Amino acid sequence: MKAIVKKLPQKGLWLEDVPVPKVGPNDVLIKVKKAAVCGTDLHIYKWDEWAQQTIKTPLTIGHEYMGEVVEIGNEVSRVKVGERVTVEGHIACGFCRNCRRGRQHICDNTIGIGVNCNGGFAEYISVPAKNVLHVDTRIPDEILSIMDPLGNATHTALSFPLLGEDVLITGAGGPIGAMAIAVCKFAGARNIVGTDISKYRRDLARKMGATKIIDPLNDSIEEAKKRLGMVGGFDIGLECSGSPVAFNDMVNNMYNGGKISLLGLLPKSTQINWGKLIFKGLTLKGIYGREMYETWYHMEMMLLTGLNITPVITHRFHYSEFQKAFDIMEEGNSGKIILEWD
Repeated sequence: MKAIVKKLPQKGLWLEDVPVPKVGPNDVLIKVKKAAVCGTDLHIYKWDEWAQQTIKTPLTIGHEYMGEVVEIGNEVSRVKVGERVTVEGHIACGFCRNCRRGRQHICDNTIGIGVNCNGGFAEYISVPAKNVLHVDTRIPDEILSIMDPLGNATHTALSFPLLGEDVLITGAGGPIGAMAIAVCKFAGARNIVGTDISKYRRDLARKMGATKIIDPLNDSIEEAKKRLGMVGGFDIGLECSGSPVAFNDMVNNMYNGGKISLLGLLPKSTQINWGKLIFKGLTLKGIYGREMYETWYHMEMMLLTGLNITPVITHRFHYSEFQKAFDIMEEGNSGKIILEWD
């Protein structure tokens, strides 16, 4: 079969012929129909410091995808051949303390599909049946293929109550920040202010329903608050940029008692004014993946009752043109990019 492989420990990806994966007794084989490129895939492509420390080559990458079940293991009963499915990308052990208290998303022994084991940028993928998800047929294939990052956005946004609250989103034009805008609006936030230094992505954030989007290099969050008639600061902060400057701007503009979801991966060198965190009484919550499997339920119900994230999909390519997708991603001029495998 064809697969997009991190073949060598250097920048780039390779389209390779690899064996069709075997199906274990508790696994299912999925014929991939659509996959989506993630920021994590771009890190692997660029072979940055994180990738060098994490990825063992050769590796088939990709963890956002959907497809059709074509084979099941002899111990599998809840998944049938012919079903349309997607997959939770974190394989939890099921036995550590967190797994046994219903917190599988922070399992002690998590294995990431497409990161720690072969992923879904391939014609076929074998995954544990427990990770397979059936989603309502009214949700289109393309949306099904990006449920993984929508889950990150949903987990980030819904970690704290949003109804009537003022929300600040940094990195608001990136795919997850943009989808978080839509979730916040759907959940009843009052003002949703986003920041992004990319004009392309600021335009995308506006399409997703933000109240106001600003370029932090040329405008201030403080001025945006004044224009909106806000008193004090933001009740909720969603940090999706990974930028120390953006994070400090967020802390400076939070209302006393505010709550911040941290999705963006801040560098080790990040410095913050701890006094402001303490004296403002702020709450910080680290966000990793999706809460398994409550976030999946939230996503499905929102999509079925009016949540629209379609504008976040900006490009589509056949998998053989994956280089074009990564070139556009590297430039920063895209939302979600779909790779067609069917």
